[in-house]
Amino acid sequence: MKLVIVSGRSGSGKSVALRVLEDLGYYCVDNLPVPLINTLLEQLKDSNELVAISVDVRNIEEQGTVLKAQLELLSDSIELTSLFLNSSDQVLLKRYSETRRLHPLSKAALSLKDAIVQEGKLLEPIAQIVDHYIDTSALTIYDLSDTVREILLGSVAKELVINIQSFGFKHGMPSAADFMFDVRFLPNPHWEPELRPLTGLDKPVQTFLASSNLVNKLIIQIDNLFETWMPHLERNNRSYVTISIGCTGGQHRSVYIAEQLAKQLTANVKHKVNVSHRELDKLKVNYADEPTN
Repeated sequence: MKLVIVSGRSGSGKSVALRVLEDLGYYCVDNLPVPLINTLLEQLKDSNELVAISVDVRNIEEQGTVLKAQLELLSDSIELTSLFLNSSDQVLLKRYSETRRLHPLSKAALSLKDAIVQEGKLLEPIAQIVDHYIDTSALTIYDLSDTVREILLGSVAKELVINIQSFGFKHGMPSAADFMFDVRFLPNPHWEPELRPLTGLDKPVQTFLASSNLVNKLIIQIDNLFETWMPHLERNNRSYVTISIGCTGGQHRSVYIAEQLAKQLTANVKHKVNVSHRELDKLKVNYADEPTN
């Protein structure tokens, strides 16, 4: 099991680090009482190989001592990485002033400035025992995300998942599309009697559409678009991109375009590509519901 402990001062970016860990497949627990670390790991050992725990000033009474004792109890089979995030007092004060959030220590009748200073003193023992100390004062959330990835993976690269979905406009537009292409202007196999009952997954329909220069030109241009801009989407710390291709009924043209685009992106972009066909999948469900003789 791999365990990542994330600690640091409030406002320094712990939530950003946890989101990165979650995207990397970690089971994340925020603000877990330190004495429960080993109990949690025991419960998760058979179901989760990647676990991340956030520890901050709210859940450690004796700073550093309790955490150090808990870490010493960890099994030899657990690979531990610990991070401490910090920012200057001035930056933290500015961040809290802009967001107007309540500092965890403000409940002790401290001013925001005093709460920030006091938290730094309380967490100093933890900062001394972690593997990686990250000063986020001058980092954007994207810089911090890249830093966390580089520590855990050895590089900032990540696998961007590309979801390509075909659909039919007459059945409604998809609600979660990052990019949507309307291909209803392409030659329609529906008007060919022998092709009408088939789908874009069938060879005769594929042959019909592949013979059209308009179809081929569209596939090339969409592929070029994403080859050009995919690196910028990655640097924006996206975990996935959803591309929706729509024709009238979602049976022929959009299915074919989605399949061809998936092949092109798999070969050229080197990312995980998923392809699905909304209207065809609905037909599968309906057929499955029909009674058999």
